[in-house]
Amino acid sequence: MLRRHVVPAVALALGLAVRPGAAQSAALRPAEAARAVRSLLQQGVQAAIDELGQADGFWSRPRVRIGLPPYLDDAATVLRSTGQRQRLDELHRALNRAAEAAVPLGRELLLQTVQRISVDDALALLRGGDTAVTAFFERRTREPLTQRFKPVVQRATEQVGLARQYDAVAGRAERMGLLRPGEGSVAEYVTARTLDGLFATVAEHERRLRDNPADAATSLLRRALQLR
Repeated sequence: MLRRHVVPAVALALGLAVRPGAAQSAALRPAEAARAVRSLLQQGVQAAIDELGQADGFWSRPRVRIGLPPYLDDAATVLRSTGQRQRLDELHRALNRAAEAAVPLGRELLLQTVQRISVDDALALLRGGDTAVTAFFERRTREPLTQRFKPVVQRATEQVGLARQYDAVAGRAERMGLLRPGEGSVAEYVTARTLDGLFATVAEHERRLRDNPADAATSLLRRALQLR
C-alpha cells in the first residue's frame, strides 16, 4: 500500500524537471521548491532502499544481482570441475545476501543528505537531466556509504571459506598489477557493486518517473503540476 503512494509522489516530483526553465520554477518560491524536493526525494530514497534491502532484493533482480568477482568468475569453470561448485554457489549467494543486509544501513545517511539539500541544489535538481537526483546522491554519499557498508559485507563474506581463499590469492594478484584496485578483496568488490546497484535502482526509478509524472499524491504536487 505504501509504495503505491510513494512512487506516484516521486514521479510527479521528478517530472517537474522534465521541462527546465518553464513556469513551474518561476511560480514556486525557491523555499517551496526546496521543501518539495526534500520531501519527495525522501520518499524516493526510502522506496529504493525498501526494494533492495530485503531478502532477494539483489539476488532476484538480474539487473543488480552481484556476480562472482572477475578473478573467480574467469576461473569458475575450472573450479567447478574440481569439486568447488557448491562453494562457488554459496559464495555467489552470500555476496548478494551481504548487499541486501548492507543497503538498509544507508537509509539514515541518505535521508540526512536529503534534509541538507540547499535551495540552490533543489532548483538545480528540478532543472536537471534524467538522472540528476541520482548523480546528486552519488556525489555526496558514495564514499561515506562505502565506509558504512564495508564492515557488514566483510562479516557476511567471512562466513564463506572460499571468500578468504579469494582474498589471499587475489590480494597478491592485485599487488602484482594483475587486478584493478578493489578487486583484491571480496568485501571491497561487493561493497562497490552494492553501491552500483543502489544508485542504478535510483536512476531507473528517476528515468521512469520523469517519463510518467501524471499522478499527483499531495496538494503540493497537484499545485506544482498545474503550474507547469
